[in-house]
Formats: sequence, structure tokens, C-alpha cells
Amino acid sequence: MDLAAIVDNWRTLSALAAPAQCAAVVKADAYGLGIAEVAPALWRAGALTFFVAHLNEGLRLRALLPDAVIYVLNGLMPGTAPDLVAARLRPALGSVPEISEWSAFCRAAGESHAAAIHVDTGMERLGLSLDDAVRLSDSRRLLGFEPSLLMSHLACADTPGHPLTLRQLSIFTDVARRFPGVPASLANSAGTLLGRDFRFDLVRPGIFLYGGVAVSGVPPLRSVVRLDARILQVREVERGATVGYGAAQRMKRRSRIATVCVGYADGLFRAAGATDAKPGAEAIIAGRRCPLVGRISMDLASVDVTGLPDGAVERGAMATLLGEGIGVDDLAARSGTIGYEVLTSLGGRYLRRYVGG
Repeated sequence: MDLAAIVDNWRTLSALAAPAQCAAVVKADAYGLGIAEVAPALWRAGALTFFVAHLNEGLRLRALLPDAVIYVLNGLMPGTAPDLVAARLRPALGSVPEISEWSAFCRAAGESHAAAIHVDTGMERLGLSLDDAVRLSDSRRLLGFEPSLLMSHLACADTPGHPLTLRQLSIFTDVARRFPGVPASLANSAGTLLGRDFRFDLVRPGIFLYGGVAVSGVPPLRSVVRLDARILQVREVERGATVGYGAAQRMKRRSRIATVCVGYADGLFRAAGATDAKPGAEAIIAGRRCPLVGRISMDLASVDVTGLPDGAVERGAMATLLGEGIGVDDLAARSGTIGYEVLTSLGGRYLRRYVGG
């Protein structure tokens, strides 16, 4: 895990977004990379505002960063206002019941506690409807608190030219005008790359910080993760032999197969395996790309190293699944998924080393 790369990626986006503030999304244990290491590195780099998904993530982050501004994206669960306030966490309020409960708590305490207002502009997931947002703006003076942020979330910003993206921008711009003086935030990683109109007062990058692709066709920033696994055995298999469970792939030549100590229990998806009908992912061994063969099992994967020189592969050597030109989105594409899932699925059996930052 290269913390210096994460910091450099954040600084690149911060410079791009200026004069908007650049926050950092560190939900899901900083996209699987370790919030205890990632968040302090970003704070030292100058990030002041962070986003998590759940209350417990916010509590953990507050213990790490006593002075950071922390928003809880999944909002206000019933009865949790005292816990949020005690930890100085700011919920993203996305429904009338949430706003009513937060407002009532603030009035009862005689104090205004910061919270975001989340408006749905087309995601159809979380957030106030447009009608509710308009009604709230008309009665804002009756709230028991002053909103600290107005936010929405882009559904298709990673797809260039998608019509929903411009429609969401138009809707959010109109809503933001109804909340004068309240900072506004629409852009995720992809939205940050779409231009100044999307950035408003604060951007909320996630995947781009961690070396993933944010917009189709736009290269990622610095790679963050390198994933190596030990080779347990190298064996010869005859032409026509099948490799792995289900006999899914039959060898077309006499081959050398390296068995690698990594499997789907470690987050290497079964779909990254190969069959007679489709190629799988690749690993870099002895400096060359080699194809995975057969199914991925719980703890093991097989790699065809026939093309390497004799003696180039030995028991105990490393196979690289991420790094040396294989990015998270490369592995994701061979697994039928997205880079986000690759990162957040990295298992607990790895020895994790953090460098830089």
C-alpha cells in the first residue's frame, strides 16, 4: 500500500478542484486499504473533510482525527443523534423523517449541530425528493439547525456523455440556488474530472485517490496497491490434461504450471479464472505476464509459466497479481467487475506493508 501515491493523487485532485475544497472519501476501511493508515496520511497532506458510510466508521475515524470534519453518508439511523453529536459527526440527512429527528434533537438541546442535506437528483437511492427539497428551502428558518452542506450524488459521471449527468447538474444547480450561503457538493471522483461546473464548493473523490479509473477512457493516477503471492509448486502437465476444479480448462500443449498461494478467500475472484471458452487474469512472474489457467479455488490459483526460461520459476518466488503494469481495473476487467470491488475485497490473510506518506 503506497500511502505516498494516495497523497499525491489527492494533491493532484486538490489542485484541479481549486478553489473548491477537496475532501476524501474513506468509507469501507478506505476502500479496503486501511483507514487507520490512509486517513492520517491524507490529513497530514492537507485534507480537512472526510466522508464515511456508517456511524461506526465515523467513530473510528474520529479517534484517529480529532479535528477533522467528518460526514456520515448513510445518514441518521433512529435514535443515534446523541452518538453523532458526541463524536462531532455530521450526518447526511436524506429524508424528511431524518431531518425532523435531527431538528427536534437540536431544538431539545438548545444547540444547532451541523449536518448535510442530501438531495436526490437522479440516483433514486438516498436523498430528499425535489419537492421535499423545495419545501425545506421555503421553511429553512424553522429548522433547529443550520445545514453545513448541500449534496447530491452523480449516477453516471463515469460514462462520458451520459445524458443523466447533465440533467443532474442542472437540477442540483437549481436546488443549490434555493439554499444561499450553504456550501454545495456534487462531484465524486468522476465528477471532479468533468469540469468546473460540477465542482461547486467541495468535491468528494474516492476511487481516483486509490489508483482506480474514475471516468472511462481517462487513465488513473498513481497506482497504490501491489499484490504479491508465493508460488507453492511448479509442475509439468501433459497435453490434454485439465487444471483445477471442474476440469474447466484443458491444456493444448505440454505445460509448466505454477500453483500460487492466493484464492477467492483472499479476494481473487473466481471469475478471474480461465476456461476453454475464455481467458482469465494474468500474473507477472520473473518479469513476464503469464496467464492464469483453470478455476480459482479458495486458497490457490494456477498460472501457466511454460513460456518462461527453464529455472526462471522456483518454489517460494513471488507472483504479482497487482503491480508492474497490472492495475486494479485490469484485474477487475478480467474478473467481470469494477476496481472498487477488487480493492474492497482484499482479504485479511495478506501481510500488509505501508510505504510513504
